[in-house]
Amino acid sequence: MLLSTDIGIDLGTASILVYIKGKGVVLKEPSVVAFDRDTNQIKAIGEEARLMIGRTPGNIVAVRPLRQGVISDYTVTEKMLKYFIRKALGKKTLRKPRISVCIPSGATEVEKKAVEDATYQAGAREVSIIEEPVAAAIGSGIDISKACGNMIVDIGGGTADIAVISLGGTVVSTSVKVAGDDFDEAIVRFMRKKHNLLIGERTAEEIKIQIGCAYKRPELVAMDVRGRNLVTGLPKTITITSDETLEALREPAMQIVDAVHNVLERTPPELAADVYDRGIVMTGGGSLLSGLDALIEEKTGINTVIAEEPLTAVAIGTGKFIEFMHGQRDVE
Repeated sequence: MLLSTDIGIDLGTASILVYIKGKGVVLKEPSVVAFDRDTNQIKAIGEEARLMIGRTPGNIVAVRPLRQGVISDYTVTEKMLKYFIRKALGKKTLRKPRISVCIPSGATEVEKKAVEDATYQAGAREVSIIEEPVAAAIGSGIDISKACGNMIVDIGGGTADIAVISLGGTVVSTSVKVAGDDFDEAIVRFMRKKHNLLIGERTAEEIKIQIGCAYKRPELVAMDVRGRNLVTGLPKTITITSDETLEALREPAMQIVDAVHNVLERTPPELAADVYDRGIVMTGGGSLLSGLDALIEEKTGINTVIAEEPLTAVAIGTGKFIEFMHGQRDVE
């Protein structure tokens, strides 16, 4: 039996990651819940439920209880958290765990409270709420306790958080509701407009991962896409190229670049000089979009790199945040 555990949860719009002190990231599953409308019973949670999106009969719905990094369905989120915490811990613990959860930097007090309450309901003894960019910085291995500026661009599924961090806190930040999901939606719209082809969000995500780009690729890549032809109403397969995805993704990618620009404009000069020297660090699944780092670098003139483990950086940082906080308390 374990006495007590420190857990870090990256509560993302697209996926939930659980970090346990001493073990690392023990669980990564999509934040999707499938439940039966008639009986209100949960049918599946996580990966199993994700496979049901767009493929369920009328009485079963697969939902994402978090929209743009914010809880949109409270009871479902609570049940999902409970399930993931139990699954991550495995065995029974004597004391309830201490849990730190991260949320987008632009979240309101009400939204923070909702996350906190849901985590307590899911069985936490103590809850700390952290802002996503701070967690991302810790998880990327940046020492945030020093008095120098670090810029983090964390692009998740629902929000992109951009912040300049110094002395363990956020100096300037912004959170824009443009991220991975919006890239998918942009691809769906483009396919409909240009090719009269209707595709689902999972197909759009595959296109984004395989050939999507925000900056012209050195060599052209193509893939076959299946969907429904809107003119004939019949299934159809067409081939699209990476240059077409560049056109489709131009708008959401530029919105993120503008947000980075906006944060740089508001950064105090001393910290701006630090950022120029140290570069911009990108984390989150959205940062893996091909050429997005090159686009930011071209538009800002600042060296931009992707963190070593962009997908798990926030979860690792959330877990280590408890240690960071206790370290600060020890100093005091």
